[in-house]
Amino acid sequence: MSQESIQTDILTRLDTDGSIADTAVLPYASDLILGVLNSLLSKEILTYTAIKGEKWVLTIEGQEVASGGSPEVALFNLIPSDTGFAVADAQKQMGEKAKIAMSNAMSKKWLKKQGDQLVRAVDSVADQVQADLINIQETGAFEDARALQDYKRRKLVSAEKITSYSVQKGERFTTNVQKEATEITAEMLRTGEWKDQTFKKYNFNAEGIQIRGGHLHPLMKVREEFRQIFFELGFEEMPTNQFVESSFWNFDALFQPQQHPARDMHDTFFLKDPAVAGEMPKDYVERVKQVHSKGGYGSIGYGYDWKYTEAEKLILRTHTTAKEFRPVKYFSIDRVFRNETVDATHLAEFHQIEGVIADRGATLGDLIGILYNFFRKLGIEKLRFKPAYNPYTEPSLEIFSWHTGFKKWVEIGNSGMFRPEMLRPLGLPEDVSVIAWGLSLERPTMIKYSIDNIRELLGHKVDLEMVMTNPICRLDKKMGREI
Repeated sequence: MSQESIQTDILTRLDTDGSIADTAVLPYASDLILGVLNSLLSKEILTYTAIKGEKWVLTIEGQEVASGGSPEVALFNLIPSDTGFAVADAQKQMGEKAKIAMSNAMSKKWLKKQGDQLVRAVDSVADQVQADLINIQETGAFEDARALQDYKRRKLVSAEKITSYSVQKGERFTTNVQKEATEITAEMLRTGEWKDQTFKKYNFNAEGIQIRGGHLHPLMKVREEFRQIFFELGFEEMPTNQFVESSFWNFDALFQPQQHPARDMHDTFFLKDPAVAGEMPKDYVERVKQVHSKGGYGSIGYGYDWKYTEAEKLILRTHTTAKEFRPVKYFSIDRVFRNETVDATHLAEFHQIEGVIADRGATLGDLIGILYNFFRKLGIEKLRFKPAYNPYTEPSLEIFSWHTGFKKWVEIGNSGMFRPEMLRPLGLPEDVSVIAWGLSLERPTMIKYSIDNIRELLGHKVDLEMVMTNPICRLDKKMGREI
């Protein structure tokens, strides 16, 4: 139905009857009626007032009952008039509907139980539920309030708010509506047509469309909090904008053997084109090959045939540590990639927070002291450390914090001291040690903003309204289910 035909119908009824008491009698959708009324209101042809109300509509289950009958009647018809019917057979044939069907049929005294059998208690029944629902479907109302509430409890009906309108003639009422111009054109000025043209009124009090600015994602808010903590501790941010890295810098330089499971295509994304890296520093590559194959610097190595062809393969970096080879106080917060199965707690890409300090004589005690200082700025006071294994750190420590909500210790990060097999091929002096630690950005963000599914935080399932309305992040203040 076009707006023009609806407009003609409304104006004809107003011209004949003087008013329309309730537009609910019109056979048009409410939103179409409102559009026509607003258009005519702007021309002062009519006025209207809204009439608020509600009607009852059938749910999907209610529509099924209206067309096919109620479950209790269906159950009654299953039972022979002269014998019983096993309860188990009724459940098998009717499925989930069997329970409500038996409850209703027995409360109405249509059926009774004899052992494990259902038998008829009356000769015949009428499906009043079906008749009532058909009545509601046709009229949108029902007089029996008790029955209506029962149908609502059974989720057969639901209330739906409706708006209709009472319409009266306006000061400039006419059945001949001329199209109004919205602006003066050059042609109107040239011909003088503007003198006789009717122009649409401008509403200078109308508010324009609100322009929304940008909004920071929760990950970026938490990321900035971590950055400020690192800056307070005297760290320098490391450039980590290179997502594609060679296997050499990502794995081999970190003393990770070429047969390590993490280097398998099930855990790492390999590039097809280009598939290999360009030329790498030959002297350094040779030293790394030597320490892998035969050992050195106090290590016996891994004792395998190290292959350049494996080291030159290009991958999406699995961590940001590949850039941490200067004797400095560095941190990075950037995206890394793992070939993970996506679920509520894992994504194929995520953000990694890493801190690294290279200094003469740095010890494990220095690492633990730095970690206490770092996590204290996050509002985390209770820490525990557990020995762990990493190919590139020795000793290695897993970091645990006491979770007051879960009432248990939970892992929040990993740490360790870089192995000599990593550092000495770089040419670093023997008295230089490097301590490092890392954690994900997603886990503290999920805890801080009470998000249970990581896919609701990052990726195509993110709710943009959540991004626009999420609160400011303070890692040292309580916001939700804290670490």
